[in-house]
Amino acid sequence: MSVFGKLFGGGNKGGKGPSPQEAIQRLRETEEMLAKKQDFLEKKIEQELATAKKHGTKNKRAAIQALKRKKRYEKQLEQIDGTLSTIEFQREALENANTNTEVLKNMGFAAKAMKAAHENMDIDKVDDLMQDITEQQEIAQEISDAISRPVGFGEDFDEDELNAELEELEQEELDKNLLDIGGTEDVPLPSVPSTSLPSKPAKKKEEEDDDDMADLKAWAMEAM
Repeated sequence: MSVFGKLFGGGNKGGKGPSPQEAIQRLRETEEMLAKKQDFLEKKIEQELATAKKHGTKNKRAAIQALKRKKRYEKQLEQIDGTLSTIEFQREALENANTNTEVLKNMGFAAKAMKAAHENMDIDKVDDLMQDITEQQEIAQEISDAISRPVGFGEDFDEDELNAELEELEQEELDKNLLDIGGTEDVPLPSVPSTSLPSKPAKKKEEEDDDDMADLKAWAMEAM
């Protein structure tokens, strides 16, 4: 049986062992007790050192006894330091184990909840349901496309036929306009001005006569 087993009452096979929380609490109480013991020993060491300095060479025997007691206290202090380190290590291990236990417990609880949630679910039914959802979405999309598509309600005409008819109408309108222009009668002519046109200046007329005579002489010379 281990020392810690004896410390926490592990020798009783029929009894229930302490919980991690109880063990952690006891280890903390032990740490506090040992810390107080450390403070006490440190004070005793200071006292014995002061006593040794006080007697010095005057009372050598008393000074040596004080130094011996100081050494014993220092040894106890070292032992307590080692014990505290061991207890601190064990307490941290128990705290980690307790944390892991709680984590595993909660994970197990969550796993049971998930199992219960999936208990009434069948993977085949889920696949069928997803297929139905996909089909319904496709149908809904087709309906939306059909509703948004423009509908003529019996107005399905040939575009080429319509263009040809439009050209005929334009040609008829053009012919009509031409006939209106060609068949117009009694079109009023512009009136003759009542005032006489201004006569050419005399000098300009003499120059024209001179030019005519020059042209006539030139023609006569060519004829000879």
